[in-house]
Amino acid sequence: MRYENVLATIGNTPLIHLSRIAKDIPAQVYGKVEAYNPGQSAKDRTALYMVEQAERDGLIQPGDTIVEATSGNTGYSLAMICSMKGYRCLLTVSSKASQEKLALLKAMGAEVVICPADAEPEDPRSYYSQAKRLSEEIPNAYYLAQNFNLNNTMAHYSSTGPEIWKQTEGKITHYVCCAGTGGTLSGTARYLKEQNPDIKIIGVDAYGSVLRKYWETGEFDKSEIYSYKVEGLGKTIIPGNVAFDLIDDFVKVTDRSSAHRARQLAREEGLLVGYSSGSAMQAVFHLQEELKPTDVVVALFPDHGTRYLGKVYNDDWMKQQGFLEHNGEPINDISYQRYRKIYRAYRMKYKRYLRQTLRSIS
Repeated sequence: MRYENVLATIGNTPLIHLSRIAKDIPAQVYGKVEAYNPGQSAKDRTALYMVEQAERDGLIQPGDTIVEATSGNTGYSLAMICSMKGYRCLLTVSSKASQEKLALLKAMGAEVVICPADAEPEDPRSYYSQAKRLSEEIPNAYYLAQNFNLNNTMAHYSSTGPEIWKQTEGKITHYVCCAGTGGTLSGTARYLKEQNPDIKIIGVDAYGSVLRKYWETGEFDKSEIYSYKVEGLGKTIIPGNVAFDLIDDFVKVTDRSSAHRARQLAREEGLLVGYSSGSAMQAVFHLQEELKPTDVVVALFPDHGTRYLGKVYNDDWMKQQGFLEHNGEPINDISYQRYRKIYRAYRMKYKRYLRQTLRSIS
C-alpha cells in the first residue's frame, strides 16, 4: 500500500492471539499490539488527534512551539508529528524515563528538559509544573496537557475502540488496559460500553500510584504515593481523562511481576513489548479464576520493548532491582512484596524522624 506520509500509517494495529502465555487461562486472550504504530506506541493516536484538533480550533500554526509533559512515548509521537508539520517540540520528561527513550526523543528533533521523578506535581521542579511554566514563558507556545485534554480520550474513542470491536466481531467480554493519563483506557472503554454495556473494563494501576484508591473511595490519598519503576501507568495526580465510572475493576501490579510478564511475552509469544505491557498481561492473570471458555479478553500492549533494553530486558538491571537472583532465576512475588513493605516502612520512619528533627530545630 502507498501512504501520503508516515502519519497516515497510524492505527489499525493487529490483534494477536496469545496462545502460549495464556494457555492455562480459560478464555481466549488477545493482545492489541500498539508497537505496530510508526512511533511504536499507542501515543501516536493520542498525539496526532490532539495536534490536529488544536489546528482545527486555530490554537496552533506551523512555526509555533508545542510543549508537553511526558513519560516518553507521547513525546516521541509528538516529536515525529512536529517534524512532519513544522512545529518546534519541547518536552519535559521525568528522570525515570529510560536512556533509550531520551535518545529517541532527541533523535526526532525534540528539545528535552529532564525533571526529578520524585517531585510532587505542584513542585516547581516537576515535569508538570515545568511544562506549564515554559508554555507561558515562550512566545507562541501551546501546552498540549495530555492528562486533562479530553481529545486524548477522543483519539481512542474514534479509533482504538472501533478497531477492537471489529477485530473481535463484537465478541469481546473484557478489556484490560493500563491507567496513566486515562485516554487509552477511557476512550476505548466508552466506545466498547456503548456497543455492549456488559463488557468488563479492567484498569491496571501501579503500587505507588493513587488511581485505584481514588476509584475505590473518591479520595486522593497522598499516603499511597511512593516511588515505583514501571513506566506508562499510574499517577500521582488525578488526570481528567480517567473516566472512573466506566471501570469495573482496578488491578494493582508490582514492578517485579510486570517486568517478568514482559520478558515472558518475548520468550513465549515472540512479542518484544514494553514494561507496562507486562503489567497488562499480569492483570489478565489476576482475572484468571473468574474467566470462562466463552470469554474474549483483549489486553492493550502500549509500546515496544526496544525502549526498555537497558531495563526489563537487561539482566544486570533486573538483578539491581532485586527482580532476579544472581544466577538469573526470578525472585518470587512474596520476596518482592516483603522487600517493598520493608522499604515503605523505612521510608515512613525516615519521614517521621525528619519532621521531628525539623520541629525541634524550629
